[in-house]
Amino acid sequence: MIKSVLVTGASSGIGRDVVRQLCARGLAVVATGRDAERLAALRQETGCYAASFDLSQPEAPAELYAAARAALGGPPDALVNNAGFNRRKGPVTDITAVELDAHMAVNFRAAALLCREAMRDMLTRKAGHIINVVSTVVWHKAEHYSVYCASKCALHGFTACLIKEARPHGIKVTGVYPGGTDTPFRALERPDYMKSESAARMIVDTLFVPDDVVVHELTFRPMVETNF
Repeated sequence: MIKSVLVTGASSGIGRDVVRQLCARGLAVVATGRDAERLAALRQETGCYAASFDLSQPEAPAELYAAARAALGGPPDALVNNAGFNRRKGPVTDITAVELDAHMAVNFRAAALLCREAMRDMLTRKAGHIINVVSTVVWHKAEHYSVYCASKCALHGFTACLIKEARPHGIKVTGVYPGGTDTPFRALERPDYMKSESAARMIVDTLFVPDDVVVHELTFRPMVETNF
């Protein structure tokens, strides 16, 4: 039974609503993101534990996991790797090394290292659930999204391997692939896209399927989205 969860990317958007919904169910939640002020407000609203970390830094994932462990009095039962960003859209000819490294650090490396930390505990308990929030961009691709898509494809491949490593030990792993969602992640508002609370509900519900069921891949999109 899931009683405690670590959620990254909780300062806004989908991650913030995941925290709200988990806390509403009575779970102990550690929420993290870069915006300390917004996290403080979320803590005041929900009663979650809040910790601000910059996951682009190599040591931050391990430090975050240790902080979550301390706050909860033990390892979290579940990990939701939701942190991610897309700095800009642009052609391949404009890619810089700095830009490529930044996307890989947050969208892939941080998630992978948090999975490593969580798996060490989950293997001991023979239980747990890891959710990696990827993106439908790995299915349909798109011009001018090469850097973002590449980093999410890395997470997609990692998650597929993790599923096979975790399954024999009773550990659930889910790759979540949301389509267009109206969140601050986008430069422009898209009220025709999914609400962040709707996407969050899809993610949260995967944690509460029957014990003999695991959702390995969950893809969902807004009704209006046709770019696939």
